[in-house]
Amino acid sequence: MDVKKIALLVGALVIAVVTAIMAKNMFAGAGAQQANAAPAAVPVGPKVLVAKKALPVGTIIDADSFSYQPWPKELMQSAYYIEGSPDANPQGLLGTVVRYAITAGQPVTRGSIVGPQDRGFLAAALGAGMRAVTVPVNASSSVAGFVFPGDHVDLMLTQQVEGGGQGPALKVTETIIRNVRVLATDQRVTDKDKDGKTEVRTFSNVTFEVTPRIAEKIAVAQSLGTLSLSLRSIADNTAELERAVAAGDVKVPAGTNPQQERQMLLAVANQPADSNTTFSTGGDVSRFQRRTVPAKQAQPQFADAMAGMGKALGQAIGSAAGGPKPVNNGVRVVRGNDAN
Repeated sequence: MDVKKIALLVGALVIAVVTAIMAKNMFAGAGAQQANAAPAAVPVGPKVLVAKKALPVGTIIDADSFSYQPWPKELMQSAYYIEGSPDANPQGLLGTVVRYAITAGQPVTRGSIVGPQDRGFLAAALGAGMRAVTVPVNASSSVAGFVFPGDHVDLMLTQQVEGGGQGPALKVTETIIRNVRVLATDQRVTDKDKDGKTEVRTFSNVTFEVTPRIAEKIAVAQSLGTLSLSLRSIADNTAELERAVAAGDVKVPAGTNPQQERQMLLAVANQPADSNTTFSTGGDVSRFQRRTVPAKQAQPQFADAMAGMGKALGQAIGSAAGGPKPVNNGVRVVRGNDAN
């Protein structure tokens, strides 16, 4: 190989190595300068209670509703719940109700939520156009205490229908209201105890969120028989939504975004319903029970009295007519051409 070519190759290799080293040192020096020139961390104030998700009006606060996050010191307000303050214990806020809507990431203020001991608590828990009605229950009719505030239940009416006929009365149970939201059990609006653990206990009264018409029906039902609760699965809300869509009760206006549409559908799915009720009679349970209301039969004394009155009325009409009485001249028998 030519000596000149070898020298050129060696020189090019040396130049490439020197260039790579210089580039490496240059980039390393720029990174160090940027690191040294990085601004100091912005000082923040103490941690405040912030909503982890959107909390509309009437939402019952649970452990997943908020958390503490650092907040800029210059944006602090006296209405915020500050970590470490006596009234900012998250466990003490469980069961409170949102009075004013809170967006996700927004600090929770003292005026935005209301507790059971505060005035207007139950009114804040109610949705627009809804009413609160209380029903007395016992351990067997309330699912043994496993119904908690925020659950949805069905209301069943058990009664005996006499009908006025002979035989035993008709025994029947009917699901009169579906998908009713539980607001409180006795005066308890959360399923948590002071330590934040779920506490199961029996109660004697349940307060529901219903429409005005359903409130009237529940008041009448209490005078007809015994009311019992049937706990609904969380997945049943989808079935109620599908039923409402099929019935044409859900009408989404044009131009709504997906979030607004989802909120409308959730509102419909959580609405109580008093249509398409079902029932079961004693005959559906046992072959020795009846399936229909005992019919009222006419009494024998009344039937005899009506027959005698009809006969007397017929005789009176015949006498008043004054016509000649029919004469019985015997019976004439004809056999061929001979008549006797």
